[in-house]
Amino acid sequence: MSQKEVNYGPLANFLGVWEGESGVDRAPKPQGDKTTEFYEKITFSPVGDVDNAEEQDLVVVHYHQVVTRKSDGKVYHNQTGYWMWDKGSDEVMFSIAIPRGVCVLANGSCEQGGDVNFKVKAQIDDPAYSILQSKFMQERAKTEAFEIDLNLSADTLSYSQTTFLDIYGRKFEHTDTSSLKKKA
Repeated sequence: MSQKEVNYGPLANFLGVWEGESGVDRAPKPQGDKTTEFYEKITFSPVGDVDNAEEQDLVVVHYHQVVTRKSDGKVYHNQTGYWMWDKGSDEVMFSIAIPRGVCVLANGSCEQGGDVNFKVKAQIDDPAYSILQSKFMQERAKTEAFEIDLNLSADTLSYSQTTFLDIYGRKFEHTDTSSLKKKA
């Protein structure tokens, strides 16, 4: 990893601290679906240039997301990972590690104009961009696919994210939507 000046390309505006108060989570429960309103904070930190096998030139941003329920002030979701941009192919990758025994590597593209729009996805049966999960999760709350559509401007980050689950004996789309403002 290089310490020189880094061109973060479409990831440049991520860097910093973002906070939001308008998140909505729709999740499965045995007795029916539940909607939860939440606050969140996402911190994006620079990693820099990463070379893979002397052929792939990535720029990487680390993120840490903490989600807190409005109803009781408890943290109920905490995840970390990386946004990566391949300068050569213009591919975007998003990795997620969730402390429930689930990891995701998604890929896709970004469209750049005044804002940057990222669309990435992963499927459990994709050999490259897939979902890895513990035996418990595979048997009881299996993630079959993941996708996120994220829009990034100078001071606003908004997203719609769907995790496709097989849980409680049914297929379910667990959705999260939110809008955050850049704080630092």
